[in-house]
Amino acid sequence: MRKIKSFFIVLLAGCTLSAQELSIASPDGNTIVTLTVNDGRPGYSVRHHSAVFLRSSPLGMQTNLGDFTQAMAMETTGELLNIDETYELSSIKKSKVHYRAHERTVRFTQGGRPAFDVQFRVSNNDIAFRYQLLPWNNNLACRVLSEATGFSLPEGTSTFLSPQSKAMVGFARTMPSYEMPYRLDDAMGKNGSENNGYTFPALFKVGKAGWVLVSETGVDSRYCGSRLMGQSGGLYTIGYPMPDENNGNGTAEPGLALPGYTPWRTLTLGATLQPIVETTIVFDVVKPLYGASRDYAGTKGSWSWIMKMDGGTRYDVQKEYIDFSAAMGYETVLVDALWDTQIGKEKIAELARYGAGKGVGLYLWYNSNGYWNDAPQGPRGIMDNTIARRAEMAWMRSIGVKGIKVDFFGGDKQATMQLYEDILVDANEYGIAVVFHGCTLPRGWERMYPNFVSAEAVLASENLHFNQHHCDREAWNATIHPFIRNTVGSMDFGGSALNKFYNAHNTPGRGSKRITSEVFALATAVLFQSSVQHFALAPGNLTDAPSWAIDFMKQVPATWDDVQLIDGYPGKYVILARRKGDTWYIAGINAQQETLKTTISLPMLSAGTPLTMYHDDAQLNGAVKTTRLPKKQHIQIEIPQNGGVVLVNDRR
Repeated sequence: MRKIKSFFIVLLAGCTLSAQELSIASPDGNTIVTLTVNDGRPGYSVRHHSAVFLRSSPLGMQTNLGDFTQAMAMETTGELLNIDETYELSSIKKSKVHYRAHERTVRFTQGGRPAFDVQFRVSNNDIAFRYQLLPWNNNLACRVLSEATGFSLPEGTSTFLSPQSKAMVGFARTMPSYEMPYRLDDAMGKNGSENNGYTFPALFKVGKAGWVLVSETGVDSRYCGSRLMGQSGGLYTIGYPMPDENNGNGTAEPGLALPGYTPWRTLTLGATLQPIVETTIVFDVVKPLYGASRDYAGTKGSWSWIMKMDGGTRYDVQKEYIDFSAAMGYETVLVDALWDTQIGKEKIAELARYGAGKGVGLYLWYNSNGYWNDAPQGPRGIMDNTIARRAEMAWMRSIGVKGIKVDFFGGDKQATMQLYEDILVDANEYGIAVVFHGCTLPRGWERMYPNFVSAEAVLASENLHFNQHHCDREAWNATIHPFIRNTVGSMDFGGSALNKFYNAHNTPGRGSKRITSEVFALATAVLFQSSVQHFALAPGNLTDAPSWAIDFMKQVPATWDDVQLIDGYPGKYVILARRKGDTWYIAGINAQQETLKTTISLPMLSAGTPLTMYHDDAQLNGAVKTTRLPKKQHIQIEIPQNGGVVLVNDRR
């Protein structure tokens, strides 16, 4: 970091409490945050390419030490800093990141005494800010009762939001778990289901000006996870967890040692959706909290539960899936719930040895419980207890287990964030990677916790098994995630099924029926980013699925070096490019009734580049062909409803 000239900052001299103003511009000068104090109330607004993206929006908070939302004054502190950093992280959408921003810390006082600082970072398409609460009247600890922090969208903005569920509802009282269906192109002025607000991330279309994505990052054991509360007039404010989350245990308000930081609130702005899809802001502003005890390389694997459910968690079935993973060239198998009673530790150790001989490691499922819900699946009563958890992890290390999947959390309180962190820290000590399910949104965790590899926090593939309704809407849902949920963190969806029917033997007429195409399944393996993938494939697919589909699923990467949005709209269609080394995978799917016919530009590839194209006809019959990128680097594609397309540049 280095200091830069202060012409980026304008502080009105001689200001009183009635009016103060200060502006911070991005490196390219096109994004401007203006901080204000009007009649003692702190706020800020945002302009991007001269258009208003946020109107005057409130700042401040109420604590048990005082109300810091009014009677405030603004001071400057320090210098304007130029942030210019690079880092590498293989588990996110871009393996090498160059982050540039301008940073300014602004102090707010009350009665002449410092109350809190606000640290703003403004980059060309991203804004991140957080509070540092300061000691007050010799107090060195506080409870934050509420935040005034808000986001006031211009009139005419439409919303693309997932409502927060009630607490202690759903299966075995395990919600909220970030699995509520999205509501797209909706009007402002609402507050979700039963006035419970909305989960992060939150996407808004600001009229003709563009798009803004609102989220948060840097949440750890020192704060709670937050949600957005809809107010009148286009205002959305930070809301804390519901008091009855986690069976009513733990406080809804976070506690802070003073001085202490809140998490970062983030905004990504763009005239198009491209900056939204490609942003890395949630990783840019956080740092690793500890070193990795081993290399947690990305992996692909298989998973019996999605087709065979609880009854498939048996020794012989898991051995079959180890053989299947080996045949696919995959590195892992996920052994799901009830292995403790239906297989047992001794036979799990035997499976681990068998898998090791074939180059396939195990991920083991665990219940997070605990006193916070009624989920009965075992193993239970281990991950919630430090002594039991560490003993279990020592056993896992002794037999070579690669990772764990911990399920059924159902809350965002600070005590729950402490549990997430404790599991991750202990697991790293024993060289174990961690996937969370039935859980909160990861908030910068790939960089903060090196052994965190993915989280569900989405209406994921299990629902395709449970209900035909979800199969019927699979394409609609799939076109949403690259624009919202998957923009801010790895998403463990567990999809890309090639079975036509969701049952153990792909038997017609049993269970829900997949209505999307095989090419659609291949496309989602590219569209959904997660450094650890356990696909919804089955051993029978080696013979009952097209050979070209199986061959693709063998070679599709689990980790990526770059991402570029080509085109799309949430709930309609998406066309996205990801790069691994020198190879680009361009994937598209379509949820609209009419066939999508479009010409896409591929400037990342040279004219004449050989391409392998996986495509569907009108009846969703997939095929593969080879072609070359035309001279102008444009190519025509057609995607029928529920179909897909994938193009891969020939590496020969």
